[in-house]
Amino acid sequence: MPPVPPPVSISSNGDSSKPRRKPLTQKQKDFLSSALRVNQTGELAATLIYAAQMPLLTRTHPHLRPLMKHMYNQEKGHLDTFNKLITKHRVRPTALYPFWYAAATGLGWSTAFLGREAAMACTEAVETEIGTHYNGQIRELLEMTSEWTAEGYDVGPELTDLIETLRRIRDEELEHLDHAVENDAKKAEPHWLLTGIIRAGCRGAIWVSERV
Repeated sequence: MPPVPPPVSISSNGDSSKPRRKPLTQKQKDFLSSALRVNQTGELAATLIYAAQMPLLTRTHPHLRPLMKHMYNQEKGHLDTFNKLITKHRVRPTALYPFWYAAATGLGWSTAFLGREAAMACTEAVETEIGTHYNGQIRELLEMTSEWTAEGYDVGPELTDLIETLRRIRDEELEHLDHAVENDAKKAEPHWLLTGIIRAGCRGAIWVSERV
């Protein structure tokens, strides 16, 4: 009689060859929902700022038209990305959509009215805060996935894709920051006050949108 083979261990997903997936804790679920919500809100605001700035800026500085269109199109792409993610994962969008719509449009129009340097200083301030914000999210996700890998769990494509998406968008936002500085953002008067107010407003908007 041939020897009886040892029993096969069946993993929780029904396939012993597949790595295990670690369920998200409630804190991790809340973090991811908050991240998608605030990112959607931020990209909406950025799109509205550029949309409000473009008519005034390109009328007085026609050479800026290609750059403004390029930055607007990238922001619109970012917004489309987070619109899809927030729908896919059934995340509640911000309840303050009308307020952020008005605030972003007003910021874009008013800085363009003040002139090219002020408009570029607005981009510099916003993208500085957004870049820092995305870096924080990426760092949090990398810590989470590194811990799972160390424990023998599979991270899965959704989180790895999200990290790469955040990295790409962050890099494009920082590209906008570089463009703003190259186009005399630092010459806005008073630069420290204008950028300080806008950066503080961005931090406040991020804090509120993560929660509401």
